[in-house]
Amino acid sequence: MARRLDVTGADGVRLTAWDYTPGPTGDGTTGRDAPGRSVTAQAPGGGGTTALPGIVPQPGPDRGAVPRPVGRPAPEARRAPAPGVLLLHGLMGHAGHWARAASRLTGGHRLVALDQRGHGGSEKPAAGPFTREAYVADAAAVVEQLGLGPVTLVGHSMGALTAWQLAAERPDLVRALVICDMRASALGAASQRAWQDWFRGWPAPFPSLEAVHRWFGDEDPWVETPNPARGAFFAEVMAERADGWRPVFDPEQMLTSRETWVHDAHWDSLAQVRCPTLVVRGLDGELGRAEAQEMVRVLPHGEYAEIPDAGHLLHYEHPDAWREAVEPFLNGVLTP
Repeated sequence: MARRLDVTGADGVRLTAWDYTPGPTGDGTTGRDAPGRSVTAQAPGGGGTTALPGIVPQPGPDRGAVPRPVGRPAPEARRAPAPGVLLLHGLMGHAGHWARAASRLTGGHRLVALDQRGHGGSEKPAAGPFTREAYVADAAAVVEQLGLGPVTLVGHSMGALTAWQLAAERPDLVRALVICDMRASALGAASQRAWQDWFRGWPAPFPSLEAVHRWFGDEDPWVETPNPARGAFFAEVMAERADGWRPVFDPEQMLTSRETWVHDAHWDSLAQVRCPTLVVRGLDGELGRAEAQEMVRVLPHGEYAEIPDAGHLLHYEHPDAWREAVEPFLNGVLTP
């Protein structure tokens, strides 16, 4: 079960992160990571939450639970902090999309997934900004506030771009990097127009979650063959309103967020990444093999992995195959 962590991003934007670390967290505390950050015992996307108080019940020898101050961990919990891993979702995603993949990772990492600004449970400021600079500054703030550094960044799509830009700008914060299905080349203006038309074609509000599953998994003109996982992916980022089910994000904010990789290439920032980096693509993903291998060549310490039968949502659709591709790299860079 994930623990909620409330943090502050750039310009004071309120962000929600989720600690997926199994059992006690890597910093020697349980249930609450540090004073001043609220933690709830509920995974993203669920119903009502219950905030944990400033003390954490611990079992006594003969009697129920005995409160123990958070800041004074039990002797058995005092150990070196686990290596931090920050998971960054893609455009329109949320932290919960990492849940199945994170649950398969072993090795004692501290796993934290972030709802990036405009997404999931994080703030969606009407005036933005939704620039590359804002997303990168948010990720840096999360690493620093949660004490994850030097962190291993694992990003999917837009989150991968945020990850490698942070690694390029703040090498002091980043130990290693995993790039999942994100291109370094510009997509072109036609891509943005296609996305505008796609958003306008959504039959929102949807009358039910079943309708969300059906449309995104089968009826969407962008779906070549039925894809139930795609339907499930979008169902996770829908919320029930008075008139039906709508996305938790603002489509206009999503269009603004992707403008920088529509019109700009990011090869220069990729070449500035000095830490060990794994580039992962699905065989049928959006990142082509030739471009992925060129990204590995440009990276000073790049490695390559490919997941057969996977598309763009490689970690979501194929969490076991994703783990097999990623975990050896993580264990290698995180082993003291």
